[in-house]
Amino acid sequence: MAFVDIGFGNLISSTRLVCVAGAESAPIRRLVQDARDRGALVDCSSGKKSKAVLVTDSGHIVLSALAPEEIEALLAEGTANG
Repeated sequence: MAFVDIGFGNLISSTRLVCVAGAESAPIRRLVQDARDRGALVDCSSGKKSKAVLVTDSGHIVLSALAPEEIEALLAEGTANG
């Protein structure tokens, strides 16, 4: 199982990720609010502005202070390394 660093020492399983999106659009903000209301939001931004929203296969929403492009690069690097 490969893990990806999503900032501030937080790791997430790359096999459980469904989507990595920017946090600025209205539909994504609604998705985050819905997850907060149902108790499925995990904030890994350590108080910083959330730049990326990660959706898992279990329906949990994870907030990260890293940009989606940075997470994409880390995922690609992890895939290349095995």
